[in-house]
Amino acid sequence: MTLTLTLVRHGQTVLNARRHLQGACDSPLTRTGRAGVRVTAQHLSRHDFDAAYSSPQGRAVLTAIEILRHHPDLRLSVDEDLRELSFGTFERRPERELDAVVPWSTLVPAVLAGTHPGIGGGEPGAEFMARVRSVLDRIVAAHDDAAGPGAGRDEHVLVVGHGLTLGAMLATIDPAGLVALPNASVSTVEVSGGVARVVAAGIDVAGHGSLAARPAPAAAAAPLSA
Repeated sequence: MTLTLTLVRHGQTVLNARRHLQGACDSPLTRTGRAGVRVTAQHLSRHDFDAAYSSPQGRAVLTAIEILRHHPDLRLSVDEDLRELSFGTFERRPERELDAVVPWSTLVPAVLAGTHPGIGGGEPGAEFMARVRSVLDRIVAAHDDAAGPGAGRDEHVLVVGHGLTLGAMLATIDPAGLVALPNASVSTVEVSGGVARVVAAGIDVAGHGSLAARPAPAAAAAPLSA
């Protein structure tokens, strides 16, 4: 069997539009963000999902709910480990203020390697990566188990989350999967025979472009710890 994971980043928020940092904090979807989510939801309406997971944060839940309007019989499961990395004291502050302290191209590889102690007193990289790997393993195990309810057939799972969280998930599978993820973008992972591969990353279905999608460092600059 093949397990397909469709990873969707939440729609554009007020803080995204202002280019302010948004990790543990939250803000409403903008009008553009809501419209973009509807476009992505329509794009995904043709898929038959067997399960749906979301970060507990409002921007992700609202995005997931809009997508599930096309799948009314599907129940949304919220998983705390899908939440975004906390930026500590830099929450809600302009991105440029963090860049002045540590460039994004330096920060992201350190977080992925699990060596960063925590931005502004926020979540340490090791803890962040541990929960990202944990939730990925749990979702795969629940739907790629030969003895499970979907045994013997392909399954398709929706996962709605955040730029760094989903980016870390993709990079865990394949360092080349580390790309900027636009708001309401779609990424695809396939798991077959216990092997996961990134099929597509950061497809800008809603056309939001680079706003709030920080450029990812080169894959070679982002080593992953075990």
